Amino acid sequence: MKTKKINFSLIFAHVLLVILSFMCLFFFYILFVNATRSHADLQKGFAALPGKYMIENFIKVANDGTIPMIKGVRNSLIISSACALLCTYFSALTAYGLYAYEFKLKKIAFTFIMAILVMPTQVTAMGFLRLITKLGLYNTFWPLIIPSIASPAVFYFMYSYMQSSLPLSLVEAARIDGAGEFRTFNTIVMPIMKPAVAVQAIFTFVGSWNNYFVPALVLQDKGKMTVPVLIATLRGADFKSFDSGKIYMTILVAIVPIVIVYVLLSKYIIAGITLGGVKE
Repeated sequence: MKTKKINFSLIFAHVLLVILSFMCLFFFYILFVNATRSHADLQKGFAALPGKYMIENFIKVANDGTIPMIKGVRNSLIISSACALLCTYFSALTAYGLYAYEFKLKKIAFTFIMAILVMPTQVTAMGFLRLITKLGLYNTFWPLIIPSIASPAVFYFMYSYMQSSLPLSLVEAARIDGAGEFRTFNTIVMPIMKPAVAVQAIFTFVGSWNNYFVPALVLQDKGKMTVPVLIATLRGADFKSFDSGKIYMTILVAIVPIVIVYVLLSKYIIAGITLGGVKE
């Protein structure tokens, strides 16, 4: 009889992953449970099983005129989707320009873009606010979308990915075949960059979705506010009309789009681990 050796390191890794998964998902489960309970039930303490007030709490959130959460979700979806699309495309395009071309100011341009990383948004907030006011863009979505085109962090990620996964021989072959630069970028470079684009699209979407500082500074009408700004207004709710069930449902509604985006794009992240593109 042959005895199989027990791989304790593999068992330990699986146990550790189970524990970490439980710790990550447990709080989401508790949020879901609390969103299905009434305010009176929540005052009684912890409950492991969902309640029966999920639809009622959702109706309260949807019909709340003081905090238009459904409009907030729509606004956040528009802004976050536009930011993710513009940021990933133009960052990849900029990285391609510095990677595939040789010119005198290449190193200076790369250093300048990297230097912008150390500049926090709060430092330029007042100048940014004055600029958009003079341009007539105050209380609109444009100041939240247009600046996302220039993202040094995403640019650097795309540039590093191109160095490891995009051989210049493919670009040179496309040029020899007569393809234009934009056609080469859109039909050859972008498919190879798909895993990197998916990763940065998730990060950009989540970052824009959770952004509170700039939307609170720019947006004034409640009908145009994003989810984080609307959730922040819950702190000032009247104590007599305070409803814990509705608040938990509001937070749950705000999290669902992020989970959906991650589920849709997660397969590209896994593909990025196994497929690094064509190697020279």
